[in-house]
Amino acid sequence: MTGSGERAGKLGDVRVHPEALVDPAAELEPGVTVGPWSIIGPGVVVGKGTTIGPGVLVERNTRIGRDCELHKGAVLGTDPQDLKFGGEDTHLQVGDRTTIREYATLNRGTAASGITEVGDDCLLMAYTHVAHDCRLGNHVVLSNAVNMAGHVEIEDWVIVGGLTPIHQFVKVGAHAFVGGGSRISKDVVPYCRVAGSPPKIYGLNTLGLERRGFSAATRTELKKAYRILFQSHLNVSQALARAREEVEPLPEVVHFLDFIEMSERGVTF
Repeated sequence: MTGSGERAGKLGDVRVHPEALVDPAAELEPGVTVGPWSIIGPGVVVGKGTTIGPGVLVERNTRIGRDCELHKGAVLGTDPQDLKFGGEDTHLQVGDRTTIREYATLNRGTAASGITEVGDDCLLMAYTHVAHDCRLGNHVVLSNAVNMAGHVEIEDWVIVGGLTPIHQFVKVGAHAFVGGGSRISKDVVPYCRVAGSPPKIYGLNTLGLERRGFSAATRTELKKAYRILFQSHLNVSQALARAREEVEPLPEVVHFLDFIEMSERGVTF
């Protein structure tokens, strides 16, 4: 690895602190800043305008998008914490404009999928953990010390409160809100609020949907579907059939119903 003095000619307007180490096989695009004591390993690509703070480790095989912020002590692209991992060539990908705060840890994938993915415009607060083969959509917020096991999928615009563990293979649907200190072991339905340990569902994420510009008509149809599924005392199959008959098949309603129908772990009630 080399310091900034030897790399300056190749990196153009990239700024690498003299006490940072950048592997010759890493690629830093224009406008990247690397702080002191940070280490950038082989197979790493860092997009334009991204800022890497002090003491950050990006170990290997990691692609970071444009205009991201990596804060002190963040660790990205390390081996998965999976006993089945055999050293296979796997990757981590982080989208554009994503912020990763202090001491968050993001592992690469395993042979199961080959990749761990974090989308655009996400905020991962301090001490969050994104395990191997997880997939996060866009505009996801993980509050402090959210800890995800492997193969978790989180769709767009989800907010997860602090100190929440998420069981492996769980799926969290779009625009859901998970309260802090919850223990999530089953899937979380899109557009809904869930909290507690064990967790319970507490209706639609009404405020979040309003803030994100969902129309009153869409919210009304989602509420109808929610009441049939969670307040009608029908079993899941009966409730799904009734909702498909009685509720306007807007795209959001279809996603809501399909998510429940296709859930493998079962959904939080």
